[in-house]
Amino acid sequence: MNKRHFIKTLGLAGVAMAAPKLPASAEEKSASILERRGVSHRVWINPDHKEKYEDLVKKYAGYKKAGIADIMFEADSEQHFKAAKANGIKAHRWIWTMNRGEKDLLESHPEWYAQNRKGESCATHPPYVGYYRWLCPSKPEVVNYLKSQVEQSLQKDYVDGIHLDYVRFCDVILPVNLWSHYSIDQSKELPEYDFCYCDTCRKNYKDKYGVDPMDIEHPDQSPSWRKYRYDRITNVVNNLAQVAKQHKKAISAAVFPTPEIAKRIVRQDWTNWPLTAVCPMIYHGFYREKIVWIGDAVAEGVKGLHGAFPLYAGLYMPDFNKNYDDFREAVRLAIDNGAAGVSIFGEVTPEVLKVLAES
Repeated sequence: MNKRHFIKTLGLAGVAMAAPKLPASAEEKSASILERRGVSHRVWINPDHKEKYEDLVKKYAGYKKAGIADIMFEADSEQHFKAAKANGIKAHRWIWTMNRGEKDLLESHPEWYAQNRKGESCATHPPYVGYYRWLCPSKPEVVNYLKSQVEQSLQKDYVDGIHLDYVRFCDVILPVNLWSHYSIDQSKELPEYDFCYCDTCRKNYKDKYGVDPMDIEHPDQSPSWRKYRYDRITNVVNNLAQVAKQHKKAISAAVFPTPEIAKRIVRQDWTNWPLTAVCPMIYHGFYREKIVWIGDAVAEGVKGLHGAFPLYAGLYMPDFNKNYDDFREAVRLAIDNGAAGVSIFGEVTPEVLKVLAES
């Protein structure tokens, strides 16, 4: 992770006594504090292709001064990536992993898509919203397709790493704050949101455990059926991590807020993934939690990782409703509980940058 050295000592060749240090500016002092604490931050961005390179360089210079060391870009934009890199910020390609609804993919390989417990395919019956088109991680063809997608991104010299999003199964249970929006009660797992029961998954599970998951009386309560699905997503990550390793580039992921929540509602076992960093989406408003919960979630994740790689607490700016004192407290809670920094989803305003610089 790039670190900044702002306090420089002036020396004169051949003179025994060094000149006094220059006075540090407020920006230099805040950057020095960040560096001493080993803190840096990240941000998720959907790049605006209309922005000019020279304007981007200035904007990302401000990001760097605030301690932002990595940017995850949701689209490929060479000028955005290079403007970030010109400021010493690492630029990552942020991709949708298992949720892939491209028209050509749907038309050419509908058999690659996950099926729910009712036998409905995401290719024809997307759950919740029209763009929820989940691939089945058990199919070798899907894994190879995703590897080729990551390869295409990482072979570009201006891309420093790959950032995985939607690297999971469909939400079998939504965050409680969304239940009313979809007019559903998910106090228990419902068949139409429980994936994947395609022929490949059922056969693989039966070959190992001797029973078709469709024949289990309460499949939602089966530890081995849950583990099978955790392992299928982990296998995808393992394969993509190998591609990143071959290119000597970083691989990170946006995941659900805690190891327990991630396993229970989207079948993610992210503490056992071979990543270089993780960004749990600790969006407290989605779960009707107070800001203090952000610290709890970070502590749980850090404990589960056992130092394997750094954790950056994902914060959802709309949840703070422009209350920057609350945002400041959230950043403090994250760092005090072991986060390497925070990752911001939402508008990066001057006020946001100020809080980050002072964290």
